[in-house]
Amino acid sequence: MFLAEEAVQEASKIGTFDWFMLAFTVLIAIGFVRLLTARPKKNIFAIGFTFVSLALFLLIDFIMITQVWLA
Repeated sequence: MFLAEEAVQEASKIGTFDWFMLAFTVLIAIGFVRLLTARPKKNIFAIGFTFVSLALFLLIDFIMITQVWLA
């Protein structure tokens, strides 16, 4: 009985919110690359805002993976 409870707890470490966080990180990264490769005129404010958002999401993903998934 205790082994079954541990198996359920191990399987439930990755939640739905974790997958959404990873998906948003990928979307922000795609947007950041598209902003950097814009030809005629670059929006510096948008590039800076996206860079800060991407850095924050990458930090959150790193903490989520190392502290929750691999713990």
